[in-house]
Amino acid sequence: MSKKSTRILIVDDEEIVRESLSGWLEKDGYTIGTAPDGATALKVMGEHPWSILLVDLKMPGIDGLEVLRRVKESWPETAVLIMTAYATVDTAVNAMKAGAFDYVVKPFDPEEVSLVVEKIVAQQALVRENVILRKALKKEYRFHDLVTKSPALLATLELAKTAAKSPSTVLILGESGTGKELLARAIHAESPRVAKPFVAVSCAALTETLLESELFGYEKGAFTGANGRREGKFEAADGGTLFLDEIGDISPKLQLDLLRVLEERRVTRVGGTDSVGVDVRIIAATNRDLRRAVDEGRFRQDLFYRLNVITITLVPLRDRKEDIPLLVDRFLEQLSSELKREVEGVSPEAMAILLAHTWPGNVRELRNVLERAIVVSDGPVLSARHLGLTLETGAPAPEHPASLEEIERQHIGAVLRQTAGNVTQAARILDIDRVTLYAKIRKYGLKRAEDGEFEPATPAR
Repeated sequence: MSKKSTRILIVDDEEIVRESLSGWLEKDGYTIGTAPDGATALKVMGEHPWSILLVDLKMPGIDGLEVLRRVKESWPETAVLIMTAYATVDTAVNAMKAGAFDYVVKPFDPEEVSLVVEKIVAQQALVRENVILRKALKKEYRFHDLVTKSPALLATLELAKTAAKSPSTVLILGESGTGKELLARAIHAESPRVAKPFVAVSCAALTETLLESELFGYEKGAFTGANGRREGKFEAADGGTLFLDEIGDISPKLQLDLLRVLEERRVTRVGGTDSVGVDVRIIAATNRDLRRAVDEGRFRQDLFYRLNVITITLVPLRDRKEDIPLLVDRFLEQLSSELKREVEGVSPEAMAILLAHTWPGNVRELRNVLERAIVVSDGPVLSARHLGLTLETGAPAPEHPASLEEIERQHIGAVLRQTAGNVTQAARILDIDRVTLYAKIRKYGLKRAEDGEFEPATPAR
């Protein structure tokens, strides 16, 4: 934003003050307006947007503090600079508590006012830049409900977007809690089948008999309790997408039945003789090693090849820790709405623990930890004690909790080891610049091991 587009409103009951301030700031290149009292200032504020208000503290009628309060209530993005000849601690504290950017004391030096105004303009420019960057990040890194800035996951999402446009079968691999169903839903939402149903089935949650009737449906009298005909999930998903979660858990008989449906595109209900044609796009998912299962004879090779047309692997959360702050923001926004609790964020200590945790339960575990923290918290900021986490998964809580510096030292050392000592890559993951990272390496005594990777020096006792 240019100086000309920065609009400054000067509010003071003394004409000489308004005139001198206007002259100084106009010379600096700003667009200036004036008001002789608080009421006029609030009226003018309602007519045009103003970047900065210079407001005298002591004025007849509506005084400077009241103007400040009303401006912050109605135009929170406008910065307010208080002018006062009554420079007491109480005055400054009250003004700052009410939201003033700063205050200047009369009689003031034009140079001083110019410097404070420049500082305000610079901060407002930074805020605008951050807003733009956040929007850009959301646009760049969001794939429906999946959010990331991890290079590994970004490549995965690009593959998923490409796969979504095709009719091919997709196999999603990943540990429990990595978001396999979320990715499957995103693929469906990006596909030409988006207007048709997305039907999800958990293959691990049902017995072989129940899963068979769930997938293929059944005819009346097919078994005890089958009092009428029922369509299966294949028919329910006709024209759309069928998501088979934990496909690695199905029995050999169901593997054969599923293979037949994939080859013929027809299903036969349990207890029936006639087959029904289905047009279904299959997305399967598993946390098992299907290749190993094939080698060990536990999974049909021909079915594996049918499913393994486009394979997408979701990396575990421990391998994309740079996403944890993004996920925390997103989950807190969702959970505060669901639980009807005001949550502003997590403390630095809590974030350090979240970054140091190994997350065996991945993204699902992170969400559950944050939900618990919100439930047990007693304020808008979640602290370390609300998380219920120890520094290492499965490790007992230390007799003396680690300091924030110790957690930071451990985490930086872990990231440097993960990147094989690549400081540029580590700085990117930690979201700090290289100069800062080098300073912290020196501060914490991190050193290279013989294999070239960083290891933390033993902390001083």
